[in-house]
Amino acid sequence: MNYLEVIGTALGLIYLWLEYRASAWLWAASIAMPAIYLAVYYQAGLYADLGISIYYILASVYGLFCWLRHHKTDSSAKRQIAPTPRRLYTPLSLVFIVLFCAIGFILSRYTDSTVPWADSFTTALSIIAMWMLARKYVEQWLVWIAADVACAALYCYKDLWFTAGLYAIYAIIAVFGYRQWKRMMIKE
Repeated sequence: MNYLEVIGTALGLIYLWLEYRASAWLWAASIAMPAIYLAVYYQAGLYADLGISIYYILASVYGLFCWLRHHKTDSSAKRQIAPTPRRLYTPLSLVFIVLFCAIGFILSRYTDSTVPWADSFTTALSIIAMWMLARKYVEQWLVWIAADVACAALYCYKDLWFTAGLYAIYAIIAVFGYRQWKRMMIKE
């Protein structure tokens, strides 16, 4: 049993609960969990996931800043949950395609990854979803659902059963998170 995987899974559940509640504390868990998963993914040969863990740590610092940053006109205001502006759909789709192709190419050409394109797919989706979370866009949950389902399948294939279970739970909770954030967005 990989104890780091178990600890990372526990932190992942805490992170999900905090994200569901739209608590800024989610960013602390979002730094600790990927730090632990650096070792887990390295051992499993999931190099894009290892790279995404570094991205998650950096993006978590950015997300915390975005969520707590005060508006110039109202020093008490924090970033509100909002729909993703339609003008961002095309750029986000293009960024996903470029990331997917670039990461997949690098992994298939320069590493011993046994799942370069699946690893690339989940990584590219996760990069997009994490940026959307930092901006507090409600549709980030929809991107996470797709990423979490794909991750759960990938981790089953790689025999990372705790992590696969975590991502299956993520996918289920993401459905409820999307509904919760929509309600919270209307209240705000």
